[in-house]
Amino acid sequence: MVKQYGELYLDARRALLASEDPMDAGHMARLLLSHVSGKTQEAVLADRDLYASEEVVEEMEKAVKRLLYGEPIAYVLGEWEFYGLPMLVSPDVLIPRDDTCAVTELAIKQALFLEESPRILDLCCGSGCIGLAVASRVRDARVTLADMSQKALATAKKNCALNKLTGRVRCVQADALAEPPAFLGKFDLIVSNPPYVTGREMEELPPSVKNYEPHMALYGGEDGLDFYRAIALHYRRALKTGGYLCFEFGMGQGDDVCAILEANGYTILERTRDYNSRERAVLAQYGRKED
Repeated sequence: MVKQYGELYLDARRALLASEDPMDAGHMARLLLSHVSGKTQEAVLADRDLYASEEVVEEMEKAVKRLLYGEPIAYVLGEWEFYGLPMLVSPDVLIPRDDTCAVTELAIKQALFLEESPRILDLCCGSGCIGLAVASRVRDARVTLADMSQKALATAKKNCALNKLTGRVRCVQADALAEPPAFLGKFDLIVSNPPYVTGREMEELPPSVKNYEPHMALYGGEDGLDFYRAIALHYRRALKTGGYLCFEFGMGQGDDVCAILEANGYTILERTRDYNSRERAVLAQYGRKED
């Protein structure tokens, strides 16, 4: 059954009102219709009285059903924006969130003051969103994206190409819980948004996260701090003398993460908050250049 674009939008919005407020339902309906039709949101609005093809109608209905079953809209679209960059996403990687802008901005701010052509490691990179954002803002940076998951690295490589950053960004497999492989070399800055969800929190995750996003990228051990301990200990040897480490952390974990860093010889330089005023990231320095 063919329908006008305006009808498709209204049908989708009406269906989504069962679980979303009116503003979000309308926004999601526009995103879906733009995605399945290949038109910009502006073009969809301009064409609201035109009839969509049967294929577009069918794909729109399927997309709305996926949302109603609880699948995150980012996975339905297959793409999400982070720090002004398009990012391909799938259930193999976490969906980039605004919370992560805090550690990204901290890393970018520090990287801009590093020596020429700084080497930067995005550890537990997932989609590569942090490292690619840094590379896009720090034009001489050489960025390495590292993750244990081969599927995540495959997505990160696609995002390098999508954002035309393959010349300065490479993807490698590395285990954040183990000693860094020697081929990585030394970095001026390591930035990481590691898994930090506790055992208890894993049981309480909303269905849209628990049923769709990769548990490997969420679970940080029973107290949520396993990756901080391992990275602070093992990845010191992957930092140049006086190098920097930036961490994202979960709500209420700031003091514990900073204590782990200090116990491993780091000096805390800055702690910062996300857009919701929750403490979310820390910048620390290991050793001093004059040592």
